[in-house]
This record gives sequence, structure tokens and C-alpha cells, in this order.
Amino acid sequence: MPLRKTDTHFAMSLNFLHVVGARPNFMKLAPLHRAIAQTELSQKIVHTGQHYDSQMSDVFFEQLQIPAPDYHLGVGSASHATQTAQIMLAFEPILQQEKPNCVVVYGDVNSTLAATLVAVKMGVKVAHVEAGLRSRDRTMPEELNRILTDSVADVLLTPSPDANENLLKEGIDARKIHLVGNIMIDSLCFALSFIEQNPACTAEAQKILERVGKENFILSTVHRPSNVDSPDALHELFAVFKQIAKDNYFVLPLHPRTRKQLENAQILSNLPPKMLLTEPLSYFDFIYLQKNAFCVLTDSGGIQEESTFLKVPCLTLRHNTERPITITEGTNELIGNDWQLLYEKLQAIQHGTYKKGKDIALWDGKTAQRIVEVLRKVIA
Repeated sequence: MPLRKTDTHFAMSLNFLHVVGARPNFMKLAPLHRAIAQTELSQKIVHTGQHYDSQMSDVFFEQLQIPAPDYHLGVGSASHATQTAQIMLAFEPILQQEKPNCVVVYGDVNSTLAATLVAVKMGVKVAHVEAGLRSRDRTMPEELNRILTDSVADVLLTPSPDANENLLKEGIDARKIHLVGNIMIDSLCFALSFIEQNPACTAEAQKILERVGKENFILSTVHRPSNVDSPDALHELFAVFKQIAKDNYFVLPLHPRTRKQLENAQILSNLPPKMLLTEPLSYFDFIYLQKNAFCVLTDSGGIQEESTFLKVPCLTLRHNTERPITITEGTNELIGNDWQLLYEKLQAIQHGTYKKGKDIALWDGKTAQRIVEVLRKVIA
């Protein structure tokens, strides 16, 4: 039976039931939850527990001022099939009890697909925030989650024109598609404003900057299976990281999954003095570091977007991206495992010849308000 944590809303009819499960979801939920809270509409939160580490979950709720979830399913980590099935089994009785007008899902994690499948089978409308993104790589579990969710959701809330085009090419009814902008940028704008007014909230990042120097370090994150699940790929990647760290400070907050794989592959010894590995950082700490880095190396989709908004060069350690606008208009470049290209791009950044990026339409911190307007018309 799912754990009921709080019960803060007593409306006769529940308008929206938000379902989140992993760190990227929380950053998309926060601004929309705040925007809906300023209306007469009712809402509740289901946290599936897909990310359960305090640094991957609790701290995000606290910093982004998200209220405690009304339900916490406590699913934890497992295989994709097991995790998806467990979420579906735990979510079904909640949906039967709450009877919302709409289930709101976010991004592309297993929680997104699991909640969508349960809702549509029960005749409850689904709104997908960040719909339409495509990497064209079906070996990625996230890509399958995106495609399947978009194929059955009722309201598709897209961040950029390419997402609209993807959905139309897949035969989705244009009436379901709504270009609203990038809700991740809403949270980023919130964070930047909060950090400016409350510098103490980035104490951990400031300690790191005291060691490495502002604008004098590379910030990195890696967690994708293609980079960390194969010992050979992981050894190759970290050989490159160590080479870069001979001449540059290199800061790498470790995703729990990545740390586990590094320990299993016995890679954590003999690190260069300028290579600094940390535990997962809070959202505010990470944004502060990202803003001050001279370059980001990542396989994260959200960080591609954040770095574009911050005008920080981003070199993506993947062969594809579901966010091509960060390349065509932003500061992002795909590197894959072309290490010669990586070194060339790093040199261009250091010499000031790397592209600068542009402001992207509707990435303005006001996406949540546009989503509320859409949901009022088609759901509430």
C-alpha cells in the first residue's frame, strides 16, 4: 500500500495529480506547482521514489520550495521493467481514490511512462510536460519513454519548435500540441535569483571555487549507460578526463550510479591533483558552479539546456541529443567519443573562438504560466 505522507488539499474535485520520480522531474514540477498554487485549481504530488538518495531527491524539494509529496511510493532502483511495473501497481489505487481531471507527467523517466499507461487505461487525461523531444536513438530507455508517452497523452506541452515538428511527423493530432517553452529555464531563473539574494545557499560550491578558481575549471557530469556501464568505455573516458585534468582543474560531482561503476572498475585511484570528485551537489550549488565554469562536459540533457541559457560552452559526451536547438542556437556541441574533437573544442574555448550561442524564444522563465493557460482551456 503506498505511503500517504500529507493531505494538504481538500477540494471536492482534484484538478491535477503530478507524478515525479527523478531529479530532472523535480526541476520541471517546481515552477508549474507554484503557478497552479496561485490559482483556485487543486493539485497533489505523487513521488514514485525512482530517485531516493537525499542528494538526488529531498534537497531538490527543499531548495525548489516544493511541498512534501502527498504520496511517496518508495519504488527505488530496479531493472526498467521491474521499476515500471512497480510504479504502475502502486499508482493505480491512488488514481482510483483521487479521481483527478488530469495526470501531469514530466520528461522521460520510467515514472513518466508508468503513470501515463495507468492513467490512459483508466480514462484519465494526461498532460506531458517537455513533450516531443527525440534523440532518434531507440537504444536509450528515455527515448522509448518519450515516444510511448507522447503517443497516448492528451496534452503535449513542448519546449521548442523542433519538438512540435517531431510530433507532427509521428502523426500526432496538431490540436494536442502546445508550444509553451522550456520549463527547466523557469527553475534556473528561480535558482539564479535565489542564489543572488542568498549566497550562503551555495556554500559547498564556494568551497570548491576557492580551490579551483572562478572561470578556471571544467565541470563534468556522466551517468548514461553508454558512458558508465561498460568497464572498457569507462576506463577510456576516465583516461581522457585524467589527461585533461593534468592542465585544467576538473570538477566531477559523481552520480551514485557512476560512483558504483567506478568502484567496480577500480578507476578511482591515482587521480591527478587537479581532478576533484565530489558527492552529488545540491541544485543551487551545481548551478553556481555551472555558471562559473569555462566549460561543461556532460551526457545530461538538462545541463545542455542550462549551459545554453547561461552562455557556458557545453561539450556533450553523446552521439546524439534530443535537444538539437542547444546546438543550432545554443552553446552545445556533440562530441561522442571523438577525443581529438574534444581536445580541439577545448582549445577553441580557451582561445575564445568557440561559438557564443543565442537567446532562445520562450526560454524566458515564464513557461509555467503558459502551461497553466493551456491546461485551463483543455483540462480544468
